[in-house]
Amino acid sequence: MDFDEISSLRQHSAAWKLLRADHAPLILSFCDKVFVAENVRSISATDLASRLDDELYALNEQLGEAAFPRPARSYLDDWAAPEAGWLRKYYPADSDEPHFDATPATEKAITWVKSLQARSFIGTRSRLNTIVALLKEMVLGTETDADARLAELRRRQEEIGQEIARVSAGDFGLMDSAALRDRYQQVAATARELLSDFREVEANFRALDRDLREQIAAWSGSRGQLLDNVLGSRETIADSDQGKSFQAFYDFLLSRSRQEELTDLLERADALAAASERDPRLRHVHYDWLDAAERTQTTVRMLSEQLRRFLDDQAWLENRRVMDILRSVESNALRLRDQRDVGLSTEIDCASPTVALPMERPLYTPLERAQVDSSSVLAGQQEFEATSLFEQVYVDPARLSLGIRRALQQRAQVGLAELIEAQPLEQGLAELVTYLSLTDDTFRVVFDEATQQQVSWLDSGGERRTATLPRVTFARAAARAGASR
Repeated sequence: MDFDEISSLRQHSAAWKLLRADHAPLILSFCDKVFVAENVRSISATDLASRLDDELYALNEQLGEAAFPRPARSYLDDWAAPEAGWLRKYYPADSDEPHFDATPATEKAITWVKSLQARSFIGTRSRLNTIVALLKEMVLGTETDADARLAELRRRQEEIGQEIARVSAGDFGLMDSAALRDRYQQVAATARELLSDFREVEANFRALDRDLREQIAAWSGSRGQLLDNVLGSRETIADSDQGKSFQAFYDFLLSRSRQEELTDLLERADALAAASERDPRLRHVHYDWLDAAERTQTTVRMLSEQLRRFLDDQAWLENRRVMDILRSVESNALRLRDQRDVGLSTEIDCASPTVALPMERPLYTPLERAQVDSSSVLAGQQEFEATSLFEQVYVDPARLSLGIRRALQQRAQVGLAELIEAQPLEQGLAELVTYLSLTDDTFRVVFDEATQQQVSWLDSGGERRTATLPRVTFARAAARAGASR
Protein backbone atom coordinates (compact mmCIF):
# COMPACT_ATOMS: atom_id res chain seq x y z
CA MET A 1 0.00 0.00 0.00
CA ASP A 2 1.27 3.41 -0.90
CA PHE A 3 0.72 6.80 0.75
CA ASP A 4 -2.33 7.75 -1.31
CA GLU A 5 -4.17 4.51 -0.58
CA ILE A 6 -3.59 4.81 3.16
CA SER A 7 -4.62 8.47 3.11
CA SER A 8 -7.84 7.59 1.25
CA LEU A 9 -8.65 4.82 3.74
CA ARG A 10 -8.05 7.20 6.63
CA GLN A 11 -10.60 9.66 5.20
CA HIS A 12 -13.30 7.27 3.93
CA SER A 13 -13.01 3.96 5.79
CA ALA A 14 -15.79 3.54 8.36
CA ALA A 15 -13.62 1.18 10.41
CA TRP A 16 -10.84 3.76 10.64
CA LYS A 17 -13.36 6.47 11.61
CA LEU A 18 -14.65 4.19 14.35
CA LEU A 19 -11.19 3.75 15.83
CA ARG A 20 -10.76 7.55 15.87
CA ALA A 21 -14.20 8.28 17.37
CA ASP A 22 -14.49 9.87 20.82
CA HIS A 23 -16.69 7.05 22.13
CA ALA A 24 -14.80 4.26 20.36
CA PRO A 25 -14.44 2.10 23.53
CA LEU A 26 -18.19 2.27 24.14
CA ILE A 27 -19.08 1.48 20.50
CA LEU A 28 -16.59 -1.38 20.16
CA SER A 29 -17.41 -3.04 23.50
CA PHE A 30 -21.17 -2.71 23.07
CA CYS A 31 -21.24 -3.93 19.44
CA ASP A 32 -18.89 -6.80 20.27
CA LYS A 33 -21.12 -7.88 23.16
CA VAL A 34 -24.40 -7.68 21.19
CA PHE A 35 -23.62 -8.41 17.54
CA VAL A 36 -20.38 -10.46 17.56
CA ALA A 37 -20.34 -12.46 20.79
CA GLU A 38 -24.06 -13.30 20.59
CA ASN A 39 -24.11 -13.42 16.75
CA VAL A 40 -27.15 -11.13 16.53
CA ARG A 41 -27.93 -10.26 12.91
CA SER A 42 -31.09 -8.23 13.50
CA ILE A 43 -32.43 -6.58 16.66
CA SER A 44 -35.27 -4.12 17.11
CA ALA A 45 -34.58 -0.53 18.06
CA THR A 46 -36.47 -0.92 21.35
CA ASP A 47 -34.43 -3.92 22.50
CA LEU A 48 -31.13 -2.43 21.39
CA ALA A 49 -31.87 0.91 23.05
CA SER A 50 -32.80 -0.89 26.27
CA ARG A 51 -29.53 -2.79 26.32
CA LEU A 52 -27.53 0.32 25.52
CA ASP A 53 -29.36 2.23 28.24
CA ASP A 54 -28.28 -0.38 30.80
CA GLU A 55 -24.72 -0.12 29.53
CA LEU A 56 -24.73 3.69 29.77
CA TYR A 57 -26.17 3.56 33.29
CA ALA A 58 -23.38 1.24 34.46
CA LEU A 59 -20.70 3.43 32.84
CA ASN A 60 -22.15 6.63 34.29
CA GLU A 61 -22.15 5.03 37.73
CA GLN A 62 -18.48 4.20 37.25
CA LEU A 63 -17.20 7.29 35.41
CA GLY A 64 -19.66 9.97 36.48
CA GLU A 65 -22.92 11.34 35.14
CA ALA A 66 -21.15 13.56 32.58
CA ALA A 67 -19.45 10.64 30.81
CA PHE A 68 -22.43 9.73 28.60
CA PRO A 69 -25.22 12.25 29.21
CA ARG A 70 -27.31 11.64 26.07
CA PRO A 71 -30.11 9.04 25.76
CA ALA A 72 -29.46 5.68 24.14
CA ARG A 73 -31.61 6.41 21.07
CA SER A 74 -29.50 9.44 20.26
CA TYR A 75 -26.29 7.42 20.30
CA LEU A 76 -27.82 4.72 18.07
CA ASP A 77 -28.98 7.29 15.53
CA ASP A 78 -25.48 8.80 15.42
CA TRP A 79 -23.84 5.40 14.95
CA ALA A 80 -26.25 4.54 12.12
CA ALA A 81 -25.88 7.90 10.32
CA PRO A 82 -24.48 7.73 6.76
CA GLU A 83 -21.39 9.69 7.72
CA ALA A 84 -20.59 7.09 10.42
CA GLY A 85 -21.78 3.79 8.97
CA TRP A 86 -21.14 1.66 12.08
CA LEU A 87 -24.70 0.32 12.37
CA ARG A 88 -27.21 -0.51 9.65
CA LYS A 89 -30.71 0.82 10.37
CA TYR A 90 -33.49 -0.66 8.26
CA TYR A 91 -37.15 -1.71 8.33
CA PRO A 92 -37.81 -5.45 7.87
CA ALA A 93 -40.78 -6.65 5.85
CA ASP A 94 -44.13 -6.39 7.66
CA SER A 95 -42.67 -4.28 10.46
CA ASP A 96 -43.02 -0.58 11.23
CA GLU A 97 -40.24 -0.57 13.85
CA PRO A 98 -36.62 0.00 12.77
CA HIS A 99 -34.06 -2.75 13.32
CA PHE A 100 -30.29 -2.57 13.63
CA ASP A 101 -27.35 -4.70 12.55
CA ALA A 102 -23.60 -4.17 12.73
CA THR A 103 -21.78 -3.31 9.51
CA PRO A 104 -18.73 -5.22 8.23
CA ALA A 105 -16.59 -2.15 9.05
CA THR A 106 -17.55 -2.39 12.72
CA GLU A 107 -16.71 -6.08 12.85
CA LYS A 108 -13.36 -5.44 11.17
CA ALA A 109 -12.53 -2.78 13.78
CA ILE A 110 -13.52 -5.15 16.61
CA THR A 111 -11.36 -7.94 15.16
CA TRP A 112 -8.38 -5.63 14.82
CA VAL A 113 -8.69 -4.35 18.39
CA LYS A 114 -8.94 -7.93 19.68
CA SER A 115 -5.73 -8.78 17.84
CA LEU A 116 -3.90 -6.16 19.94
CA GLN A 117 -4.53 -8.08 23.16
CA ALA A 118 -1.60 -10.01 24.60
CA ARG A 119 -1.92 -13.77 24.29
CA SER A 120 -0.37 -16.23 26.70
CA PHE A 121 -0.23 -18.95 24.06
CA ILE A 122 0.37 -18.47 20.34
CA GLY A 123 0.12 -21.61 18.27
CA THR A 124 2.07 -21.89 15.02
CA ARG A 125 2.35 -25.61 14.31
CA SER A 126 -1.29 -26.09 13.28
CA ARG A 127 -1.18 -23.13 10.91
CA LEU A 128 2.01 -24.48 9.33
CA ASN A 129 0.35 -27.88 8.90
CA THR A 130 -2.66 -26.17 7.33
CA ILE A 131 -0.44 -24.27 4.89
CA VAL A 132 1.40 -27.44 3.88
CA ALA A 133 -1.88 -29.35 3.45
CA LEU A 134 -3.38 -26.58 1.31
CA LEU A 135 -0.24 -26.40 -0.86
CA LYS A 136 -0.33 -30.16 -1.40
CA GLU A 137 -4.01 -29.98 -2.29
CA MET A 138 -3.35 -27.18 -4.80
CA VAL A 139 -0.45 -28.96 -6.44
CA LEU A 140 -2.18 -32.33 -6.60
CA GLY A 141 -5.47 -30.79 -7.75
CA THR A 142 -3.80 -29.20 -10.78
CA GLU A 143 -1.48 -32.11 -11.63
CA THR A 144 -2.15 -33.47 -15.13
CA ASP A 145 0.46 -36.27 -15.03
CA ALA A 146 -1.27 -39.55 -14.12
CA ASP A 147 2.00 -41.16 -12.91
CA ALA A 148 2.65 -38.27 -10.51
CA ARG A 149 -0.86 -38.54 -9.07
CA LEU A 150 -0.60 -42.29 -8.67
CA ALA A 151 2.76 -41.91 -6.93
CA GLU A 152 1.29 -39.44 -4.45
CA LEU A 153 -1.72 -41.69 -3.79
CA ARG A 154 0.56 -44.72 -3.25
CA ARG A 155 2.65 -42.67 -0.80
CA ARG A 156 -0.50 -41.80 1.16
CA GLN A 157 -1.55 -45.45 1.06
CA GLU A 158 1.81 -46.49 2.47
CA GLU A 159 1.58 -43.91 5.26
CA ILE A 160 -1.95 -45.10 6.15
CA GLY A 161 -0.73 -48.70 6.19
CA GLN A 162 2.14 -47.81 8.53
CA GLU A 163 -0.26 -45.96 10.85
CA ILE A 164 -2.65 -48.94 10.87
CA ALA A 165 0.28 -51.18 11.84
CA ARG A 166 1.30 -48.85 14.70
CA VAL A 167 -2.26 -48.69 16.05
CA SER A 168 -2.58 -52.46 15.81
CA ALA A 169 0.62 -52.78 17.86
CA GLY A 170 -0.79 -50.46 20.56
CA ASP A 171 1.16 -47.32 19.59
CA PHE A 172 -1.56 -44.66 19.31
CA GLY A 173 0.65 -41.53 19.27
CA LEU A 174 -1.79 -39.30 21.15
CA MET A 175 -1.69 -35.54 20.60
CA ASP A 176 -0.17 -33.59 23.50
CA SER A 177 -1.95 -30.71 25.25
CA ALA A 178 0.05 -28.01 23.44
CA ALA A 179 -0.82 -29.37 20.00
CA LEU A 180 -4.47 -29.79 21.02
CA ARG A 181 -4.61 -26.23 22.35
CA ASP A 182 -2.99 -24.92 19.19
CA ARG A 183 -5.51 -26.57 16.89
CA TYR A 184 -8.50 -25.65 19.04
CA GLN A 185 -7.54 -21.96 18.91
CA GLN A 186 -7.21 -22.10 15.15
CA VAL A 187 -10.60 -23.82 14.74
CA ALA A 188 -12.35 -21.27 17.00
CA ALA A 189 -10.73 -18.31 15.21
CA THR A 190 -11.57 -19.68 11.76
CA ALA A 191 -15.19 -20.37 12.79
CA ARG A 192 -15.70 -16.78 13.95
CA GLU A 193 -13.99 -15.42 10.83
CA LEU A 194 -16.56 -17.30 8.75
CA LEU A 195 -19.39 -15.51 10.56
CA SER A 196 -17.68 -12.19 9.90
CA ASP A 197 -17.28 -13.10 6.22
CA PHE A 198 -21.01 -13.85 5.96
CA ARG A 199 -21.83 -10.33 7.17
CA GLU A 200 -19.54 -8.88 4.49
CA VAL A 201 -20.98 -11.13 1.75
CA GLU A 202 -24.48 -10.05 2.78
CA ALA A 203 -23.39 -6.40 2.61
CA ASN A 204 -22.08 -6.97 -0.94
CA PHE A 205 -25.42 -8.44 -2.02
CA ARG A 206 -27.27 -5.53 -0.39
CA ALA A 207 -25.08 -3.13 -2.36
CA LEU A 208 -26.06 -4.97 -5.55
CA ASP A 209 -29.73 -4.75 -4.56
CA ARG A 210 -29.40 -1.01 -3.93
CA ASP A 211 -27.74 -0.49 -7.32
CA LEU A 212 -30.52 -2.49 -8.98
CA ARG A 213 -33.20 -0.37 -7.32
CA GLU A 214 -31.46 2.82 -8.42
CA GLN A 215 -31.12 1.49 -11.95
CA ILE A 216 -34.80 0.51 -12.12
CA ALA A 217 -35.96 3.84 -10.66
CA ALA A 218 -34.05 5.81 -13.30
CA TRP A 219 -34.62 3.41 -16.22
CA SER A 220 -36.32 4.83 -19.28
CA GLY A 221 -35.51 2.19 -21.89
CA SER A 222 -37.13 -1.10 -22.79
CA ARG A 223 -37.61 -4.06 -20.53
CA GLY A 224 -35.36 -6.23 -22.65
CA GLN A 225 -32.35 -3.98 -22.20
CA LEU A 226 -32.88 -3.81 -18.43
CA LEU A 227 -33.25 -7.59 -18.23
CA ASP A 228 -29.97 -8.02 -20.12
CA ASN A 229 -28.19 -5.73 -17.66
CA VAL A 230 -29.74 -7.23 -14.54
CA LEU A 231 -29.39 -10.87 -15.52
CA GLY A 232 -25.85 -10.20 -16.69
CA SER A 233 -25.01 -8.81 -13.26
CA ARG A 234 -26.63 -11.82 -11.55
CA GLU A 235 -24.67 -14.26 -13.71
CA THR A 236 -21.48 -12.32 -13.04
CA ILE A 237 -22.02 -12.70 -9.29
CA ALA A 238 -22.96 -16.38 -9.51
CA ASP A 239 -19.93 -17.18 -11.69
CA SER A 240 -17.50 -15.10 -9.63
CA ASP A 241 -15.05 -16.72 -7.19
CA GLN A 242 -17.00 -15.32 -4.23
CA GLY A 243 -20.31 -16.58 -5.60
CA LYS A 244 -18.99 -20.08 -6.31
CA SER A 245 -17.33 -20.31 -2.90
CA PHE A 246 -20.49 -19.17 -1.11
CA GLN A 247 -22.71 -21.62 -3.03
CA ALA A 248 -20.35 -24.51 -2.28
CA PHE A 249 -20.33 -23.59 1.42
CA TYR A 250 -24.13 -23.32 1.47
CA ASP A 251 -24.49 -26.73 -0.23
CA PHE A 252 -22.18 -28.17 2.43
CA LEU A 253 -24.39 -26.79 5.22
CA LEU A 254 -27.53 -28.26 3.64
CA SER A 255 -26.04 -31.77 3.42
CA ARG A 256 -27.44 -34.00 6.17
CA SER A 257 -24.42 -36.30 6.35
CA ARG A 258 -22.04 -33.33 6.48
CA GLN A 259 -24.07 -31.71 9.25
CA GLU A 260 -24.08 -34.87 11.33
CA GLU A 261 -20.33 -35.32 10.85
CA LEU A 262 -19.65 -31.67 11.73
CA THR A 263 -21.88 -31.82 14.83
CA ASP A 264 -20.10 -34.93 16.07
CA LEU A 265 -16.65 -33.40 15.51
CA LEU A 266 -17.57 -30.16 17.28
CA GLU A 267 -18.92 -32.01 20.31
CA ARG A 268 -15.79 -34.14 20.57
CA ALA A 269 -13.50 -31.15 20.16
CA ASP A 270 -15.40 -29.25 22.84
CA ALA A 271 -15.02 -32.19 25.23
CA LEU A 272 -11.26 -32.34 24.58
CA ALA A 273 -10.60 -28.61 25.05
CA ALA A 274 -9.40 -27.26 28.37
CA ALA A 275 -11.93 -25.38 30.49
CA SER A 276 -9.99 -22.11 30.25
CA GLU A 277 -9.73 -22.28 26.45
CA ARG A 278 -13.25 -23.54 25.67
CA ASP A 279 -15.35 -21.38 23.36
CA PRO A 280 -19.03 -21.63 24.45
CA ARG A 281 -20.37 -20.95 20.95
CA LEU A 282 -18.14 -23.37 19.05
CA ARG A 283 -20.41 -26.40 19.63
CA HIS A 284 -23.32 -24.68 17.88
CA VAL A 285 -21.41 -22.48 15.45
CA HIS A 286 -22.73 -24.44 12.43
CA TYR A 287 -26.26 -23.32 13.35
CA ASP A 288 -25.00 -19.72 13.33
CA TRP A 289 -23.47 -20.35 9.91
CA LEU A 290 -26.77 -21.70 8.64
CA ASP A 291 -28.71 -18.70 9.96
CA ALA A 292 -26.20 -16.25 8.46
CA ALA A 293 -26.27 -18.09 5.12
CA GLU A 294 -30.09 -18.01 5.12
CA ARG A 295 -30.05 -14.23 5.65
CA THR A 296 -27.63 -13.90 2.74
CA GLN A 297 -29.89 -16.02 0.54
CA THR A 298 -32.84 -13.84 1.58
CA THR A 299 -30.96 -10.79 0.35
CA VAL A 300 -30.36 -12.55 -2.97
CA ARG A 301 -34.07 -13.39 -3.26
CA MET A 302 -34.85 -9.69 -2.85
CA LEU A 303 -33.17 -9.07 -6.21
CA SER A 304 -35.57 -11.45 -7.95
CA GLU A 305 -38.58 -9.93 -6.17
CA GLN A 306 -37.52 -6.42 -7.18
CA LEU A 307 -37.09 -7.52 -10.79
CA ARG A 308 -40.48 -9.25 -10.84
CA ARG A 309 -42.18 -6.17 -9.38
CA PHE A 310 -40.61 -4.01 -12.09
CA LEU A 311 -41.80 -6.36 -14.83
CA ASP A 312 -45.34 -6.35 -13.43
CA ASP A 313 -45.40 -2.55 -13.30
CA GLN A 314 -44.01 -2.27 -16.83
CA ALA A 315 -46.55 -4.75 -18.18
CA TRP A 316 -49.37 -2.79 -16.57
CA LEU A 317 -48.08 0.48 -18.03
CA GLU A 318 -47.70 -0.99 -21.52
CA ASN A 319 -51.18 -2.52 -21.43
CA ARG A 320 -52.57 0.81 -20.38
CA ARG A 321 -50.74 2.54 -23.23
CA VAL A 322 -52.15 0.03 -25.74
CA MET A 323 -55.67 0.62 -24.44
CA ASP A 324 -55.19 4.39 -24.71
CA ILE A 325 -54.08 4.03 -28.35
CA LEU A 326 -57.07 1.82 -29.19
CA ARG A 327 -59.50 4.25 -27.59
CA SER A 328 -57.89 7.12 -29.46
CA VAL A 329 -58.32 5.26 -32.76
CA GLU A 330 -61.97 4.50 -31.95
CA SER A 331 -62.76 8.08 -30.95
CA ASN A 332 -61.12 9.46 -34.11
CA ALA A 333 -63.00 6.94 -36.26
CA LEU A 334 -66.31 7.98 -34.71
CA ARG A 335 -65.48 11.63 -35.17
CA LEU A 336 -64.65 11.15 -38.89
CA ARG A 337 -67.53 8.76 -39.63
CA ASP A 338 -70.05 11.44 -40.64
CA GLN A 339 -67.61 13.61 -42.58
CA ARG A 340 -67.83 13.05 -46.34
CA ASP A 341 -64.82 14.97 -47.62
CA VAL A 342 -62.14 13.69 -45.38
CA GLY A 343 -59.87 12.60 -48.22
CA LEU A 344 -58.49 9.68 -46.28
CA SER A 345 -59.01 6.10 -47.44
CA THR A 346 -56.98 2.93 -47.64
CA GLU A 347 -57.55 -0.73 -48.40
CA ILE A 348 -55.59 -3.74 -47.14
CA ASP A 349 -55.98 -7.39 -48.02
CA CYS A 350 -55.54 -8.62 -44.46
CA ALA A 351 -54.36 -7.39 -41.09
CA SER A 352 -51.07 -9.31 -41.28
CA PRO A 353 -49.14 -11.27 -43.94
CA THR A 354 -49.55 -15.03 -44.02
CA VAL A 355 -46.28 -16.97 -44.25
CA ALA A 356 -46.43 -20.75 -44.75
CA LEU A 357 -43.14 -22.63 -45.20
CA PRO A 358 -43.29 -26.24 -46.44
CA MET A 359 -40.64 -27.49 -44.00
CA GLU A 360 -42.58 -26.19 -41.01
CA ARG A 361 -45.37 -28.71 -41.51
CA PRO A 362 -44.98 -31.51 -38.93
CA LEU A 363 -45.06 -35.17 -39.90
CA TYR A 364 -48.10 -37.25 -39.18
CA THR A 365 -48.17 -38.60 -35.64
CA PRO A 366 -50.85 -41.16 -34.79
CA LEU A 367 -52.77 -40.43 -31.63
CA GLU A 368 -52.46 -42.87 -28.78
CA ARG A 369 -55.76 -44.04 -27.43
CA ALA A 370 -55.92 -44.03 -23.67
CA GLN A 371 -57.51 -47.06 -22.08
CA VAL A 372 -60.13 -45.89 -19.61
CA ASP A 373 -61.98 -48.42 -17.48
CA SER A 374 -64.96 -46.81 -15.75
CA SER A 375 -66.87 -49.99 -14.94
CA SER A 376 -66.09 -49.70 -11.22
CA VAL A 377 -67.06 -46.02 -10.92
CA LEU A 378 -70.41 -45.44 -9.23
CA ALA A 379 -72.35 -42.22 -9.42
CA GLY A 380 -72.70 -40.46 -6.07
CA GLN A 381 -76.14 -39.73 -4.69
CA GLN A 382 -75.20 -37.55 -1.71
CA GLU A 383 -75.53 -33.79 -2.13
CA PHE A 384 -73.06 -31.57 -0.27
CA GLU A 385 -71.91 -27.96 -0.10
CA ALA A 386 -68.87 -27.60 -2.34
CA THR A 387 -67.95 -24.07 -1.23
CA SER A 388 -66.01 -25.43 1.76
CA LEU A 389 -63.53 -27.04 -0.63
CA PHE A 390 -62.46 -23.58 -1.82
CA GLU A 391 -61.96 -22.15 1.68
CA GLN A 392 -58.95 -24.23 2.63
CA VAL A 393 -55.74 -22.66 3.96
CA TYR A 394 -52.15 -23.70 3.39
CA VAL A 395 -49.66 -23.75 6.23
CA ASP A 396 -46.00 -23.47 5.21
CA PRO A 397 -44.06 -26.15 7.19
CA ALA A 398 -40.71 -24.59 6.21
CA ARG A 399 -41.58 -21.43 8.18
CA LEU A 400 -42.46 -23.46 11.28
CA SER A 401 -39.29 -25.60 10.98
CA LEU A 402 -37.15 -22.45 10.73
CA GLY A 403 -38.66 -21.08 13.95
CA ILE A 404 -37.94 -24.37 15.75
CA ARG A 405 -34.32 -24.46 14.51
CA ARG A 406 -33.74 -20.91 15.75
CA ALA A 407 -35.16 -21.79 19.16
CA LEU A 408 -32.91 -24.89 19.34
CA GLN A 409 -29.76 -22.85 18.76
CA GLN A 410 -29.73 -21.77 22.44
CA ARG A 411 -31.08 -24.96 24.05
CA ALA A 412 -31.19 -28.68 23.45
CA GLN A 413 -35.02 -28.91 23.40
CA VAL A 414 -38.07 -26.67 23.39
CA GLY A 415 -41.73 -27.39 24.07
CA LEU A 416 -44.63 -26.73 21.70
CA ALA A 417 -46.39 -24.55 24.29
CA GLU A 418 -43.29 -22.33 24.60
CA LEU A 419 -43.06 -21.95 20.83
CA ILE A 420 -46.72 -20.99 20.50
CA GLU A 421 -46.43 -18.54 23.39
CA ALA A 422 -43.47 -16.82 21.68
CA GLN A 423 -44.99 -17.10 18.18
CA PRO A 424 -48.83 -17.28 18.42
CA LEU A 425 -50.73 -19.38 15.90
CA GLU A 426 -51.78 -17.36 12.87
CA GLN A 427 -53.76 -20.06 11.02
CA GLY A 428 -55.48 -21.79 13.92
CA LEU A 429 -55.92 -25.53 14.15
CA ALA A 430 -54.34 -26.17 10.73
CA GLU A 431 -51.07 -24.61 11.92
CA LEU A 432 -51.21 -26.63 15.18
CA VAL A 433 -51.65 -29.89 13.24
CA THR A 434 -48.72 -28.92 10.98
CA TYR A 435 -46.52 -28.52 14.09
CA LEU A 436 -47.40 -32.09 15.10
CA SER A 437 -46.53 -33.51 11.66
CA LEU A 438 -43.22 -31.71 11.10
CA THR A 439 -40.24 -33.78 9.94
CA ASP A 440 -36.77 -32.27 9.84
CA ASP A 441 -33.22 -33.59 9.81
CA THR A 442 -32.05 -31.22 12.55
CA PHE A 443 -34.65 -32.04 15.22
CA ARG A 444 -37.14 -34.71 16.27
CA VAL A 445 -40.66 -34.53 17.72
CA VAL A 446 -41.24 -36.27 21.08
CA PHE A 447 -44.80 -37.00 22.30
CA ASP A 448 -45.35 -37.60 26.02
CA GLU A 449 -48.68 -39.43 26.23
CA ALA A 450 -48.57 -39.48 30.06
CA THR A 451 -48.72 -35.69 30.37
CA GLN A 452 -51.43 -33.45 28.96
CA GLN A 453 -51.10 -29.80 28.04
CA GLN A 454 -53.41 -27.11 26.69
CA VAL A 455 -52.73 -24.79 23.78
CA SER A 456 -54.85 -21.68 23.10
CA TRP A 457 -55.21 -19.36 20.09
CA LEU A 458 -57.54 -16.79 18.61
CA ASP A 459 -59.57 -17.75 15.56
CA SER A 460 -60.45 -15.46 12.66
CA GLY A 461 -63.52 -14.20 14.53
CA GLY A 462 -61.50 -13.18 17.59
CA GLU A 463 -62.80 -16.04 19.73
CA ARG A 464 -60.29 -17.97 21.87
CA ARG A 465 -59.94 -21.68 21.11
CA THR A 466 -58.25 -24.26 23.37
CA ALA A 467 -56.94 -27.72 22.45
CA THR A 468 -55.85 -30.44 24.89
CA LEU A 469 -53.12 -32.75 23.62
CA PRO A 470 -50.12 -34.77 24.89
CA ARG A 471 -47.05 -32.77 25.75
CA VAL A 472 -44.99 -32.20 22.61
CA THR A 473 -41.26 -31.45 22.74
CA PHE A 474 -38.88 -30.64 19.89
CA ALA A 475 -35.37 -32.01 20.63
CA ARG A 476 -32.21 -31.30 18.69
CA ALA A 477 -31.26 -34.32 16.56
CA ALA A 478 -27.56 -33.90 17.40
CA ALA A 479 -28.34 -34.24 21.13
CA ARG A 480 -30.12 -37.55 20.41
CA ALA A 481 -27.13 -38.81 18.42
CA GLY A 482 -24.77 -37.86 21.25
CA ALA A 483 -27.00 -39.64 23.81
CA SER A 484 -27.08 -42.85 21.79
CA ARG A 485 -23.34 -42.92 21.69
